Amino acid sequence: MPHIALTEGLPGITSAFAFRPETAKPLSELAEVLLRGPSSLTRGERETIATLVSTRNDCFFCAASHRAIAAHNLAGDYGLVDALRFDPENAPAGAKLKALLRIAGKVQQGGKNVTADDIARARGEGATDLEIHDTVLIAAAFCMYNRYVDGLATWTPTDQTAYDAMGARIARDGYISAVDAVASPAVAG
Repeated sequence: MPHIALTEGLPGITSAFAFRPETAKPLSELAEVLLRGPSSLTRGERETIATLVSTRNDCFFCAASHRAIAAHNLAGDYGLVDALRFDPENAPAGAKLKALLRIAGKVQQGGKNVTADDIARARGEGATDLEIHDTVLIAAAFCMYNRYVDGLATWTPTDQTAYDAMGARIARDGYISAVDAVASPAVAG
């Protein structure tokens, strides 16, 4: 049960966004830029970073929803997304992504855990400064999003098919359209 009066039936962050639409807009715009904007990292790679961080933060809603979005950006390959979020070093992926996921995992633990060696490894695997920057920012932002969702005890569906449908919609239409779909006046609290 949510800690405050959130709109019933809206899962996870969408209920918090409906409660306070004026904060939903910039938070959604940040997600749109980081996860879908122009980048040399694919949308699937960026969503996988969000999924790894959300999984390690034990935020079921964010982990399940971004897992689905990542999979829909990776030809429906849930197996690859799961391999990357649970065991990135042994997952069937390129060395650059593995190095970036290592950095994301360190940010999730605390920003000061990222070392010069982590950055050198990523650069050695071909990561650009922009890719390193965006990896750190995605990881940091998802620590915030995860705590926002769980700190309000938002309603979290357990049916994976709901996440698959949400993932397909966001992979196709983006984060701004998802917020527009739930925008409503704030609920008095």
